[in-house]
Amino acid sequence: MDFLVTYGWIIWLAVILIFVILEVVTVDFTSLMLAVGSVGGFVASLFHTQFWLQVVIAAVLSLLLLLAVRPPLKRALQRGGDKTKSNVDALLGQTGVVTTDFNGKANVVKLANGETWTVKHEKPTEPALKEGDHVVVTAIDGSTAIVASETRTAKK
Repeated sequence: MDFLVTYGWIIWLAVILIFVILEVVTVDFTSLMLAVGSVGGFVASLFHTQFWLQVVIAAVLSLLLLLAVRPPLKRALQRGGDKTKSNVDALLGQTGVVTTDFNGKANVVKLANGETWTVKHEKPTEPALKEGDHVVVTAIDGSTAIVASETRTAKK
């Protein structure tokens, strides 16, 4: 046990390094709080306290940081996050123009964002869409956009 009291600081430096590396990989602030808590164990080891007491100090400090510092820190950093829709969310509700007449099968529509998508009509029983008709994306099914006539969705 004298070994841990004498060389405990080396163990704490290794633990701190591991937590810092984990924090760089995860960026969740959990490992950061554990690293800072481990600094408490490191400082206690410099005063040659018993190793079990070093562990208790590090654990209590880490727990306090996890409960008191991490939540407000995460809220503060996420507050200014980008609220712009992306991926599928950005496509839903987007308008487009039919580039070829529908014949009941998948066809092509040019969306307002400039992308050309393979599309299917939301309700194949409705009248077929013609070239130049305006549509709205209502859903995404894999790599196919499901569309409805813009006049039909405007009546809702």
